[in-house]
Amino acid sequence: MLREAQRAPTLLVTGSNGQVGFELRRSLAPLGRVVALDRSQFDLTRPDALRELVRSIRPDVIVNPAAYTAVDKAETEAEAAFAVNGVAPGVLAEEARRLGSLFVHYSTDYVFDGTKDGAYLEGDAVNPQSVYGKSKLAGEQVVAATGAASLVLRTCWVAGAHGGNFAKTMLRLARERDSLRVIADQFGAPTTASLIADVTAQIVARHWLHAPGREAFPTGVYHLAAGGETTWHGYATHVLSRAAAKGVEMKVDPTRIEPIPASQYPLPAPRPANSRLDTGKLRDTFNIHLPDWAEGIDLLLDQILS
Repeated sequence: MLREAQRAPTLLVTGSNGQVGFELRRSLAPLGRVVALDRSQFDLTRPDALRELVRSIRPDVIVNPAAYTAVDKAETEAEAAFAVNGVAPGVLAEEARRLGSLFVHYSTDYVFDGTKDGAYLEGDAVNPQSVYGKSKLAGEQVVAATGAASLVLRTCWVAGAHGGNFAKTMLRLARERDSLRVIADQFGAPTTASLIADVTAQIVARHWLHAPGREAFPTGVYHLAAGGETTWHGYATHVLSRAAAKGVEMKVDPTRIEPIPASQYPLPAPRPANSRLDTGKLRDTFNIHLPDWAEGIDLLLDQILS
């Protein structure tokens, strides 16, 4: 006798054309019916429309990588940044709570001021220095206030095969320019969008969709970043050295990129000098392995350069 098929869970993904959203469409696909919506279909600046759409879809899981990510532009577009990053996550979390669904949201190292000597723990004092960082912190706070079953994943230095990022910028500039100057006194771990999406899928599958008791789901804020650390200069050197080894023609010698302090490259929005995130809580709670950043970037470059 054939076993009656269970209803496949529905997973709603926002920002489906962003770096992380694009990868989530892949990583979540084996878990159920993925409803992936982009900005034209899911306007985060319209709370009433958000509620109506979520109620029509009735997802078992809402995954929200959509964000206002123009860090420098946010300094003059604070209202837009807060609408998307600081208000909309609370609306989505409220709807998730009403449905009894899980809400997964992504935040950033920019909630810290970057002055700590070592890697940041989840419980360390937050002190965002930019409008972008303040808007993302506001999002964390409104999600927590809803009381929804929620998972907030702070990450840093995101890079994906789909969309723009630092690695792609370095590859382009190395073809166009004879020399490059890159900041060497800001530290973090380049983290691929595919790693973020795969970790999200692992947690959702093992600890929510197939967990014996959802009331035991370990909600809260977790740090999600690749292993190891580097500087923007080290990151650029690695990317271009890998590209050179694969036969990519460039004007720049990867071994002669000039290291500079951040003070020589002023930007409208301040960046944390220290973006290192301690991921022990996530690794221990969910039994997750986070590979070294270089492994992920090498795989990313294989995709980009193929």
